[in-house]
Amino acid sequence: MEMLRFRLILTNAIAANGFKPDNSNLSPFMQRIARAHANCVENVPIFGILLIVALLTNRSGVTDLLAPWLLAARMVQSCFHLASGNLLFSWLRFIAYAVQIAIAVYWLWALLVS
Repeated sequence: MEMLRFRLILTNAIAANGFKPDNSNLSPFMQRIARAHANCVENVPIFGILLIVALLTNRSGVTDLLAPWLLAARMVQSCFHLASGNLLFSWLRFIAYAVQIAIAVYWLWALLVS
């Protein structure tokens, strides 16, 4: 997003102070980038806290196996977010997010039980 914004500034397509936080004054693609970025930031506490608890309690074995899958699901969700806002991509995005939530629920359960 920042590279695209930088290009818009350099080409005088928009003033440096002309960006709205949700990119609503830019293309639909730029708006999807802003929403995908916000979604990533919103979910950092959910997964971050679980990972920190696992590390602080020396139980990172609980999270190690599924961490790459969580990252992959996160990347897939963001890619679907950027690709399109149509119904099919919305469902695919939801499925990728559901995978992440399932992993988080498993981690929470495993950290509480072990």
